[in-house]
This record gives sequence, C-alpha cells and structure tokens, in this order.
Amino acid sequence: MTDTVSMWHDERGEGDPVVLLHGGLTDGRCFTGNLDGLADTFKIYLPDRRGHGRTPDAPGPITIDLMAQDTIAFLEGVVGGPARLVGYSAGGTVALRVATLRPDLVERLVLISAAHDLDGLIFKPSAEGEMPAALVDAYAEVSPDGRDHFPVVIGKIAHAVATEPSPDPADLRAVTSRTLVLSGDDDLVTLDHTVALYRALPDAELAVLPNASHLLLMEHAETVRTMVRTFLTTDAAPTYMPIARARRDAPDAR
Repeated sequence: MTDTVSMWHDERGEGDPVVLLHGGLTDGRCFTGNLDGLADTFKIYLPDRRGHGRTPDAPGPITIDLMAQDTIAFLEGVVGGPARLVGYSAGGTVALRVATLRPDLVERLVLISAAHDLDGLIFKPSAEGEMPAALVDAYAEVSPDGRDHFPVVIGKIAHAVATEPSPDPADLRAVTSRTLVLSGDDDLVTLDHTVALYRALPDAELAVLPNASHLLLMEHAETVRTMVRTFLTTDAAPTYMPIARARRDAPDAR
C-alpha cells in the first residue's frame, strides 16, 4: 500500500463519530457555520487532506485514491473504527472511494455536490489562470507550505483530474451503507451525473435543493445541516408507493 499522510484534524462535540471531508483547494473551515453544527449531536472530525489546510503537501501526486487511503488510515488510526462519512465536492468523491474500498468503515454516507466520475463536472480544475484571491489567502493563512506552494498543489490536482482513469461504475455496487446524494439544482456537478450516481448506488436517497449552486453549504446552510442530521440520526421509513425501491428490494434482485 502507498505511504499515507497523517492528516491534521480538529475534533468537536461528543457522541457517535462523523467525519467531514472538505472540498478541493479548501480545508475543514469550509464547514464553518453549516455542518460544524452537527457537533451538538455527534463527535465530528474535520481532517485537512494532503496539501490542503494545515496538512502539508507530500512528494508525489495528489489523487483521489491517495486521499482515500489517507482517509482509511485516519478512520483506523484516529477515529478507531467505522464512522459516518460526509463529503462535500471533492471530499465526497474521496468519501465514495473509501466506501467502495472499505465498506466496513462506513456506517452511513452523505455525498454533497460530489462526482463519482470527474467527467460529471461541468468544468474541471485547471492550473491555468489566476485563482480567486480569497482562496489563495485562505490557503496561505494556515498552510505549513506557505503561499508560494499553492500553485504546486493546484498543478498536482489539475494533473490528476486530467490523467486519472475513469472509475468503473460497477464498483459502486460495493458500497453497502445507506447513502444520501445531495446537490443543488444549478450545481457544478451535472444533474444527469447526480441522478446516475443515485441510481447506481445499492441503497441511496436523492435530494436536489432548488435555487442552489455548488456553494449550497453557504447558500442553504441551515437546510443542508437539517437534512444531513436527519439522515444520520433516523432510519429510512417505508414509502407508500415505491417504484425503484420495490424493484431493488424484490427477492430476485438480490
């Protein structure tokens, strides 16, 4: 197995563990004022992935597979076992990869504005052009690598996006946890891709927020927090007129 990176993290609250995985080119602070409120119900962990936030970059690439392996090591070594995973944007892609590789470590899964296949993005990260000043400043504020290293991280991520092979959709059948797929109706991830992801997962529920973009954590913080908390704390109730779930739960479908 490739050497993993020890991720800096914050811990808050008490209760069952929930790991919040941030979006690309940001860090655990992206959950401030939205999903960090889950700490009143759970013990939440907010790790910064390799090359992000307070976790330094490491020699070599930054790929989804490497970040998934880092997260698996974090679950085993820091959390101490299975947890509920909540991933936003690229963090959702990482969470989904963890759930396919080690379903035993994922009790429930929430994917917010996440793509299984990066071809599902309307546009992809690029090393060309200038990054928003606020993004660069936020990186420089906490990164042990310093402001000048940010273009290196961007270049690594852009290279990975351009060169990583598309995952096999059949791999999604390995996910055993109940999963919430959540996106905005005007998201960076296409609705077609979001619906395809929902349909491919063995036990998934779908929510599309109206008047919401890829930044739905900021736009609809309370709504998203309530939806995620409800999903993580309650079991699925039978519906009165199931269609897809009736086919999925039929004896000959297993």
